[in-house]
Amino acid sequence: MRDKSIEQFTQELWSSAPVPGGGGASALVGAVGAALAGMVANLTKGKKKYENVQEDVIRIASHAASLSKSLLELIEEDAEVFEPLSQAYSLPKDTEEQREAREKILEEALEKACSVPIKIMEKCLEALSLLEELTEKGTRIAISDVGVGATFIEAALQGASLNVFINTKLMRNPEKAGEFNKRAQEILDDGIPRAEAVFQKVLSLVKV
Repeated sequence: MRDKSIEQFTQELWSSAPVPGGGGASALVGAVGAALAGMVANLTKGKKKYENVQEDVIRIASHAASLSKSLLELIEEDAEVFEPLSQAYSLPKDTEEQREAREKILEEALEKACSVPIKIMEKCLEALSLLEELTEKGTRIAISDVGVGATFIEAALQGASLNVFINTKLMRNPEKAGEFNKRAQEILDDGIPRAEAVFQKVLSLVKV
């Protein structure tokens, strides 16, 4: 999935194919947000004006590259976990035995389908920390890209969370569903205000 061109990916997203969907799209948006952090860090490298933060921006650039790669890999992983879920819905349920088997398979598939968007959210939270750091240490000529990155990360967090909540709503195990919901909400409560703060800070710096 990640080796497709942008046009191919968006065409498949547009189509009636079950994947890629919102989860993969969220991972892609998060990867772009992380890559923007890397871009700003790379633009800050070697600049005499920022010589006191060179070690930091080198670290940020490296971490951003790793996060962006991981998020692209999660596009594929999201598609992989959705396939057994879609198959589980089509399992027969004519007899009690079939219904029990279907529910067991479906529950396992739902858990896996929740795990990937949680990973996406966690990686996005890491990327957000880099963008926060760049509001202070990144070159001012690319500060707008820090704000763009934070906006993308916020969208990715919200998008991935919806993929958690739609699946937990269908789970039969309330404890497991509650665990996923709690983790997703914790990340949202932490990340959304922080992403908004980065955007507002950047806005104050670039808007006349």
